[in-house]
This record gives sequence, C-alpha cells and structure tokens, in this order.
Amino acid sequence: MTNPLLRTETLPAFDLIQAKDIIPAVEETLEAQRAALAKLLEKTDYSWDSLIEPLERLEENLSRVWSPVGHLNMVMNSDELREAHDACLPKLSDFHTEVAQNQQLYAAIQSIRDSAEFESLDSTQQKLIDDSLRDFKLSGVTLADEQKARYKAIAQRLSTLTSEFSNNVLDATNAWQHPVTEESELDGIPDSSKAMLKQFAEQAQQPGWLVNLQMPSYIAVMTYAANRALRETVYRAYTTRASELGPSEQDNSPLMDEILALRHEKAQLLGFNNYAELSLATKMADSSQQVEDFLLDLADKSKDQAQADYEEVQAFAAEQGATELAAWDISYWSEKLRQAKYAISDEDLRPYFPAEKVFEGLFNVAQRLFDVRIEATEFAHHYRDDIRFFSIYDADGSLRGQFFLDCYARQHKRGGAWMDVCRSRVVQAQQTDVPVAYLVCNATPPVGDKPALLTHDEVVTLFHEFGHGLHHMLTQVNVTGLAGISGVEWDAVELPSQFLENWAWEKEALDSFAQHWETGEPLPQELFEKMTAAKNFQSGLMMLRQIEFALFDMRIHGGASSGPSNDNSFVAEQLAKTRAQVAVIQPPEFNRFQHSFSHIFAGGYAAGYFSYKWAEVLSADAFSAFEESAVFDRDTGQRFKQEVLEMGGARTAAENFKAFRGREPQIEPLLRHSGIAA
Repeated sequence: MTNPLLRTETLPAFDLIQAKDIIPAVEETLEAQRAALAKLLEKTDYSWDSLIEPLERLEENLSRVWSPVGHLNMVMNSDELREAHDACLPKLSDFHTEVAQNQQLYAAIQSIRDSAEFESLDSTQQKLIDDSLRDFKLSGVTLADEQKARYKAIAQRLSTLTSEFSNNVLDATNAWQHPVTEESELDGIPDSSKAMLKQFAEQAQQPGWLVNLQMPSYIAVMTYAANRALRETVYRAYTTRASELGPSEQDNSPLMDEILALRHEKAQLLGFNNYAELSLATKMADSSQQVEDFLLDLADKSKDQAQADYEEVQAFAAEQGATELAAWDISYWSEKLRQAKYAISDEDLRPYFPAEKVFEGLFNVAQRLFDVRIEATEFAHHYRDDIRFFSIYDADGSLRGQFFLDCYARQHKRGGAWMDVCRSRVVQAQQTDVPVAYLVCNATPPVGDKPALLTHDEVVTLFHEFGHGLHHMLTQVNVTGLAGISGVEWDAVELPSQFLENWAWEKEALDSFAQHWETGEPLPQELFEKMTAAKNFQSGLMMLRQIEFALFDMRIHGGASSGPSNDNSFVAEQLAKTRAQVAVIQPPEFNRFQHSFSHIFAGGYAAGYFSYKWAEVLSADAFSAFEESAVFDRDTGQRFKQEVLEMGGARTAAENFKAFRGREPQIEPLLRHSGIAA
C-alpha cells in the first residue's frame, strides 16, 4: 500500500502526502465504503453489534482519509493541493447524501429503535440511534425521489460554493502586500513588529519592510501606526477582501447570494420556513425568535456602555487634535487611550509571554484543573519544522489523547484559529484508539534569533483553542458518534473553550508561565494589575460587535435572498438594518466585512454565530463555580471534567451543564465578567 492516505491505522504521514495521492485515496475509500454498507444491509435482522458499531467504524475510516487532506488545505495551501481537495468535494458530498438518504439504512436503524434490544442499550447508545434518525430526516430521507435528487444537487453545489468562498478570502489575503522602503512610514509601530515586517520582506526577497494582511501585521498597523494614510490603506485592503472592490475572480458577492438561496431552498424542501429553523433543529436554542430576543436583550444591557466607550475615545482623540475619527483611526486612538488610562500596552506584556513558556503554563493549568499530564512527543512526519506534537496522560499514566500544534501566522495558511479532529476516540474489544486533535492559531511568529513573543490576546486565543481540544481529547464516551465534540449542540460547543480562557487572566495561573524571555523575571504585580484593570476596556463596544454579527447571521438565514445575483443587495440590506439597530459605530460604505465572514459562509456557524454569546453565558457561569471556591479547586475541576469534558455528546448540553452547576445557567456572571451592569 503506497498511498500514505490509506494508512489509516497510523497517524497521518504529512510529509509523504502529495496532491496526486488525494483523488485516488478518496475514490478507493468511497468505493470500499459503498461495498461495506451494502454488505451490512444484506441482513434482515439488525442490531447494535451488527449494524451501528460497524457503521461507526466506516465513518471513522473515511474521516481518517479525508482529515489530513482538509487540514493541509487549510494550513499549507497550494494550487495543486487545492485542486485535488476541491475535486473531491462533490464526490464526498454525493456519498454523504447517498448514505443520509438511504431508505434501507434508515429503516434498519428504525427497526433497532423499535426492537426489544433498544431498551437494553445504554443511554449513550440510545441517544446515538435517536440522533441518527433525526439526522436522516434532516437530510431528506423521507422526501420523494425528485426532491431527494434536488437535495443532493443542492448539497453538492453548497460544498463547492463554500470552498470557493474560503479560497477567495485566502487568495485575497495572500495577494495584498504593501512594501515600505522608508522606516519613517512605520513610526509608532513597536520595534518587535517592525522586525517582523522586515522578516516578511526578507522572506519575499524584497528590501525594507513588507506589510501584509496576516493578522499580526494588520493589528500592528491598525493599533500603532502613527501614519494615518498607512492605516487607511491597510484598513481598506482588509475590509474589501474578496469583494467586488477587488479582482473579479476573488469576488464573493455572487457566492453569498447563491449560498443563501440554496440553504433556503434546502430548508423548505425539508419542511422548514427558512434555514435558521433548520439550523436550530439540532441546537440548544428553541427558535430564531428566542435567539433574537436573547441577543437584543444583551444589546439593550450593553448599548449605554458601548456609547460611553465610543464617546470617551472620540473625546480623547479630539484633545490630541484628531477631531474626526474614521474607521481606521479607532483602534489607534483606542490604544492611545488605553495606555493613558492604564499605562499599559500589548508591547509591555509581550516580553513576558514567550511561546514555549506559555505552552508550559497552559499545560500546567490543565494538569492542576483536570489531573492530566502533557508531554512533547516525537513525530517523524510533520509538514513543517515548527509544528509540535504532544500527548496527554491520565494521572495513572494511561494515554488519553494527542494533538498537533500549529501556532504561527504565515502565507498560504488560512487566518483565524481553530481546533479540528484528526482522530476520534474508538473503543474496540482489543484496543482503544485515543482521540487526536489539530490545534491551529495565527500568532506572531519568531523573529530572527528571538523566540516567538505573544500578545496577551494571542495567549487567550491559545487557551481558547486548547479548551476545544480538551473537549475532544478527554472524552470517555465509548460511542464514537457522541465522543468529544461529536453530537454536542453547536451553541454549546464553545463552552469549554471560553471557559478555559479565564485562566489566562488569573494571577495564580500566570505566575507559572508569564516570565520575561531574557531575564526570567515573573510578570510584575504592577503590570498584572494594569492588565486586569484594562481587561474590560471598551467591553461594551466588543459586546455589540459580536451581537451585530450574530443578529446579521440569523437574519440573512431567517429570510430568503432573491436568488443568485451580482449586486448582493439582500445581504447588504440586512447588514445595514442590523447595524442601524444595534451598532454604535457605523463603518464606511466601502466596508465589505460580510465578504470575508467565513464563519457563516464557509464554516459551521451558519445561523449559529450566536453560539459564541450563548455559550459565553454558560462558560461565565461555569467559571463562577470556581470563583465561589478557588480558581484551582480540584474537586470543582474534576466535576467539570467528568460532567462536561468527558461526557461530550452523550447527554444534552443542558443536562451536562446542570449536572456540573446544579442549576440552570444564569446571565449575571457574563455581564459581571464583561464589566457590564445587569
């Protein structure tokens, strides 16, 4: 067997995978899957052992072939890899739709649900069967043949469109560069960031400095550059990515309309009024009205503070002679105001967060909370030298999980941060395959001989993604389809990630890793106090920004676009209406934020972006249990591990939360943690 993608019994051999391997591996696997499924359905008497468990193994095997392809396409994108990846999307979409609409398979699983055996299954096995039957119906298994064919065509087209959307954002981000030959143009930008921009230029074999749209570069310019013209140039480039204001081949305008129209048609095929209703059928929230009421209530509680936040920065800028505040001025003057109020900046903190020490501190937090040990592990098949691999061990020394860490921003890597599944937990008679995760960030890379020095925001992001990773890796559920994050309602999946962020702000946690990269000096108490004092700086504005995104998402999926068009009027109108209702700051007319909103147009957050705020209520309330005892209280940590992290999707998220907290969630801790009065 020469195709490295077909060696599914081992971890991915990334360095051996070539673009030419992808299509043959996927086609061979799909052919084998179809044959195996047909053989399973030859029987007339179905049971958990004869049907459900083998199905789980088949699904995991396909995931093991495709997972490294999807990962490499995200982090090491190339023309050849993208072409092979995208060529497989219709094949995979067709297969998944075939399985989800297989009437014989649906009837076979229903027969187990109706049998005497069902009562003898444990609650997790029963939940998987019930969830599977629900998902069959949501995939159109009961539709007439003509409607099934249309559903299949929609699914295939959406798979292509969402990938194109993501590719356009990546290409537009990578394509834009701004060479700088005079250092004075970079006045105000910290030396560490200027060194990074010089390194970008050297890597591109150019003189001087190179500003790009990777997040560390963008933030450095928008936050610190005294050169207003440079800030405007970078802001315009960033906020018009993948829109009609750039190259036509990267314009996401028609894609957004078609994606929305197809999602709406898909929902109506299944008997829903709109896509938002379909999306919420598998979430904690009951209705789009409940979500809207929740978001508008949060907006109402936050708007006065947000208005005060904005007026404060306007007044401060005016005192310095900046009487008009454009969109590209706000971050700059906000940072100046933050330094004036709290005498602290990200650059003051950066030397205390060398990446390696942050990793150590993060692992120490996990050890103290959840009684696990994390160790660097040798791995021979990395796709880059700076990728790390780690193993998680239980207190008794047993292996619980493993993860790859790809931490730094670079060209040909998609922006943002995420956790994804490499391997799921698989329990068989002879062995247990532990879960394996990908943890990906876009933090500031090492520059020259210096180690990577992170901003505190980047530290918080790392904690966030590791929370997702622990949710995946610490699962003790023996049913693969409900282990880890599988089967967890999307509006609860952010609970462990947002929960773990809290320890990036706790002195007792920071003392274990926040140490100056040159002197080893711990983070001074004075700096810590300034950092925490500034924690909720402009929290009202930040709250409204997230609410704006979430409302916009629900509204474009709760209505219907007029169908594919080139003017993108429906999306623009809904965004404008939402901003008029909840936003304090109105961006300029040319801002095309929506054209790069990959979370909802290319990710899993369609009619689900509200999940960040919904889960933040849960996470803030969960953390308040530690505030009531101690931030490293072992019993509370063990209870969170057992009732939330280890349970995965074996129970509903509401049941998991109530088992941990002993009651329903309350919104007060979120408002308190955000510095907003209830």
